[in-house]
Amino acid sequence: MVNPTALFRGAVLALACLAAQGAQAQLFGDDQARQAILDLRQRFDQSVAAQNRLVEENAQMRRSLLDLQQQIESLRGELARGRGQEEQFTRDIGELKRAQTGQQQALEDRVRRLETAESTRAATETAAAPPPPAPTLPGSDAAASVGDKQDYDAALAVFRAGDFKGAQTGFANFIKRHPRSSLAPSALFWLGNAQYATRDYKEAITNFRSLLTASPNHQRAPEAMLSIANCQIELKDTRAARATLESLVKTYPQSEAAQAGRERLSRLK
Repeated sequence: MVNPTALFRGAVLALACLAAQGAQAQLFGDDQARQAILDLRQRFDQSVAAQNRLVEENAQMRRSLLDLQQQIESLRGELARGRGQEEQFTRDIGELKRAQTGQQQALEDRVRRLETAESTRAATETAAAPPPPAPTLPGSDAAASVGDKQDYDAALAVFRAGDFKGAQTGFANFIKRHPRSSLAPSALFWLGNAQYATRDYKEAITNFRSLLTASPNHQRAPEAMLSIANCQIELKDTRAARATLESLVKTYPQSEAAQAGRERLSRLK
């Protein structure tokens, strides 16, 4: 026979066990849910952090691209300025070459005119000269004049060859060795022209003036005065050039140099 009290106790114990198991199952389910939420929040935070890094990297890339674009524009500007400077430099070089060619041509024309005049004068003097005297011994005045002519012709040949630095040395040495030679004024003239050709305008003026001081009536005196004016024009001293040209026209009115001086006076501003 079944004891009712024992049966009741067994039922109560079973119910208690079931209740405990239910509570334990409920507690275990809540922990899993919380863990799932924590995992989801962690992944969300990581996703947000990754997105923020991408945004920052994108912004940094944009700034780098803007800097690069500015550098490219700056380089383009510098390249354009460099091209402009190169073109201007090319134009300046061309103008300088044209100016030098013009000066060289003018100098050569002047040399030819003076050589023609000198040849004509020498031929005239030879035709009108008396018979030559008897030969003289070496060391005499006549022999010395022959030496002067040889040194002078040698320096002039260097000038005609276009070696203006060498011509300066040759004529300067001639003047030192033969200061009283009848060819000394001509040597001063060609020395000044050689200095003019190398743009040593101040020294050229000094030698042209030395010629005018020593031999104001020399056949090359008008040309020397015109050359002084040319040097002053190159030195941008227009006032002095005008005064020199006016003096040239007044002092040597019938000379070809005076005619050229009148034309230059009309162009001076």
